[in-house]
Amino acid sequence: MNKTILGLTVILSATNIWAKKNTRPNILVILADDLGYSDIGCYGGEIQTPNLNKLAENGIRFTHFYNCSRSCPTRASLLTGLYQHQAGIGRMTFDDNKPGYRGTMTHNGVTIAEVLKEAGYNTAWVGKWHVAETPLRPDQRKWLAHQVKHDEFAPKDNYPINRGFQDCYGTIYGVVDYFDPFSLISGDKPIDTVPEDYYSTIALSDTAVAYVNKYAKSDKPFFMYLAYHSPHWPLHALPEDIEKYKDTYKCGWQAIREARYKRQNEMKLFGDVKDYLSPRQFNDSWEDNPDKNWDARAMAVHAAMVDRMDKGIGQVIKALENNGQLDNTLILFLSDNGCSNENCQHYSEGENDRPAETRDGRKIIYPRKKEVLPGPETTYASIGPKWANVANTPFRFWKAKSYEGGICTPMIAHWPKGIKNPGRINTSFCHVIDIMATCIDLCKADYPKKYNGYDIQPYMGTSMKPIFNSGKLKVKRDLCFEHFNEKALIDENGWKIVQPGNEAKHPWELYNLNIDRSELNNLAEKYPDKVDAMKNRYYEWEKECKVIPRP
Repeated sequence: MNKTILGLTVILSATNIWAKKNTRPNILVILADDLGYSDIGCYGGEIQTPNLNKLAENGIRFTHFYNCSRSCPTRASLLTGLYQHQAGIGRMTFDDNKPGYRGTMTHNGVTIAEVLKEAGYNTAWVGKWHVAETPLRPDQRKWLAHQVKHDEFAPKDNYPINRGFQDCYGTIYGVVDYFDPFSLISGDKPIDTVPEDYYSTIALSDTAVAYVNKYAKSDKPFFMYLAYHSPHWPLHALPEDIEKYKDTYKCGWQAIREARYKRQNEMKLFGDVKDYLSPRQFNDSWEDNPDKNWDARAMAVHAAMVDRMDKGIGQVIKALENNGQLDNTLILFLSDNGCSNENCQHYSEGENDRPAETRDGRKIIYPRKKEVLPGPETTYASIGPKWANVANTPFRFWKAKSYEGGICTPMIAHWPKGIKNPGRINTSFCHVIDIMATCIDLCKADYPKKYNGYDIQPYMGTSMKPIFNSGKLKVKRDLCFEHFNEKALIDENGWKIVQPGNEAKHPWELYNLNIDRSELNNLAEKYPDKVDAMKNRYYEWEKECKVIPRP
């Protein structure tokens, strides 16, 4: 009799574990780096992204999803559900000795991984970290070239493995050589060498697949943060991927931008809003461009990098499918900021995270005069502002700005078991701070008031579950932005104020995003009272969230 009862208890216990696992979804957050708003096919791009397109067709595309305009602030905000200043990274990963600007994630916030690990989830980080202080060393140049070794790329208390992630593979620094990345770790150990045929995007995808296969054997659901380096500069891609796009961009900036806008209209990306393409920000004629071949090649490499990332995402999706995990996995795909306008070839080699030579001593060429074509490991270049303006179609501006081209990201949500009426386009105003709240809601997790002896700040976001249930996000709130004095506030009704720099030189601008998607009609003079009310709320947010604008 006792043996029978014991046997039934074991069976019931196992059944409860299985039921709990199958009612709580896996969460996979995929973050691209410097991806333009219109780069992928389902947002108007000509780049071949069939796997992301399929996620969109069977999920939800967001048209008003926001980030923090730059890599490390967005990552800190996404991981903690706090605004980036509250999370300690108001600017970059250098310590300015101010509470919101410590250059590393604060311990007065918790990561999604820390919360979900406590709730019984397996947790994994794959890719780019860029949320820990990275002070420069006297031998930085040789270190970047793998010619000297140090055990720590940043203080280890803020390594992923010490912020809730059980399985960890990727880079601590923000920029990498795709063929031989600096600051590569497994767990908390440096990886000293990589195979000759190494390419970052492939390695990250393969690692994510391995973790999916591993977790499929577990009785726990998983949370995975897959943060690709792609398509952040330097322009590094595989020759076969570049070949695919060798002729695509020879028609020039304007032709590609207009074609993207046409496709966005055909797919009704912005509904009934018409004539929302912002004027091109440059008057340069492609026909008169003396660097046509170089510029076409640069964008071809950018496209190749996105294409290869999509292939890797397809492999991860296939692994989920093969393991019977796809239906109950929430996949979120987005970018950390708008496409970058930087001309990184004009930077100083050998500084910060920009190498001067390869591991074997080959000089890396920074083609300031576009004297060598981008693509291989021995070059260091970016697409620059003219192509960035194209990549962010239909918006103005780019990374690090608080206009839509800097802060608005493509975002796809896919979850067969949890999303009703898939194939929708959703216009709710959402932000990376909402990912923490969504995970807590869907995973039945508790958000702590204390963690590891630290008082924990309340998270700032709201759950996106109503959107998955065919609704909109109905919440009265402002979304606020500040990065290097680029300021903005968006209210729940779609009104937006922007101030692009120091207040003495740049008055606040006002836009109605419902009818003016690309911020073309400044209404500040027409509605001064609205501007005053919104900017006062912005200043209140600054005080609450530890923002100290530069003079």
